[in-house]
Amino acid sequence: MDMYKNRLNHLREFLRDKGLDGVVISKLENLHYFSGFTGDDSMLVIGMNSAQLITDFRYIEQAEKESPDFQIRKQEKGLLRRVGELINEEGLQKVGFEGSNLCFDWHGKIAQLLHDADFTTSVSLDSLRQIKSAEELACIRKAMAIGDEAFAYILTYIRPGISENDVAAALENVMRAKGSQCPSFTTIVASGKRGSLPHGTATEKLINFGEFVTMDYGAVYRGYHSDMTRTICVGSPDEKQRKIYNLVLQGQKLGVSLVKPGASGKSVDAAVRQLFREAGYDKYFGHGLGHSVGLEIHEEPRLSPASTCEALEENMLVTVEPGIYIPDWGGVRIEDTVAVTPDGCEILTHSNKELIELCI
Repeated sequence: MDMYKNRLNHLREFLRDKGLDGVVISKLENLHYFSGFTGDDSMLVIGMNSAQLITDFRYIEQAEKESPDFQIRKQEKGLLRRVGELINEEGLQKVGFEGSNLCFDWHGKIAQLLHDADFTTSVSLDSLRQIKSAEELACIRKAMAIGDEAFAYILTYIRPGISENDVAAALENVMRAKGSQCPSFTTIVASGKRGSLPHGTATEKLINFGEFVTMDYGAVYRGYHSDMTRTICVGSPDEKQRKIYNLVLQGQKLGVSLVKPGASGKSVDAAVRQLFREAGYDKYFGHGLGHSVGLEIHEEPRLSPASTCEALEENMLVTVEPGIYIPDWGGVRIEDTVAVTPDGCEILTHSNKELIELCI
């Protein structure tokens, strides 16, 4: 069965379970997932027997090529007006919308145009993207490979006296040259004491001899994101640096070993947190252990104390990224992205994660 037809069938099953006969899709990642269309300023109106993509003259030709399973509806007097008109034309009675994405004002403007339809049910469609298809996994593997190539290069580039911004730019340039559409997110490069900032994006700070450098970055290939983190030492680490690094590495490997079908997001996170607690460093690990990736950089399921994932399933993805962040000292994070397999998981990030000492 065609990939997009299959996704529409799953969506319609979801709508039936919710007692809906249609849905308006406004979130670009979900619009792309269900239709294949990669433009913006557009929406989908999907019923049990219809699938319509509303866009303007800029994207008509593109939409016709990318979304052959959809009726392409041109809007000339406003996107919201055309969405309302099509709901009325289709005679849809109970229509869902993406409440976490469609803003209050836009929802109200559509609702005012409707004749009889009930437009009060908020739905989240992101859960339908949790299990990745073979096609999606292939794109994510390619994005991961681009990230690995960038890491191999950056090890030859980093030296004392260059800035964090220099490192971020070099990573992004290599990824672009290797086929990445853009960075997955704002590249994180945090050196020395700035390593205590989990999201310490690159600055003009110069990298010094003896410092840890944490790099968290990713590529995007055909819309799919990669995510990896490595921490290296410029020169030889001291005793405390080596101790903290080895603890984080132990926790990261433990987390990876526990990712398998049936494991809950809370249980995997808790095991790593307990390891850090026994070592006396749990208070320095303040974020969740991991998240999924795909059309977005942060997706469900998640590995965290608040995870709603009761059981991981085959072909789900999660990152495993423990970190220890000590104010006025620095920090370490190590991150792989893994795919759940029938009997465990496969690590998609292949860069070395043992402690690397750059001998300058």
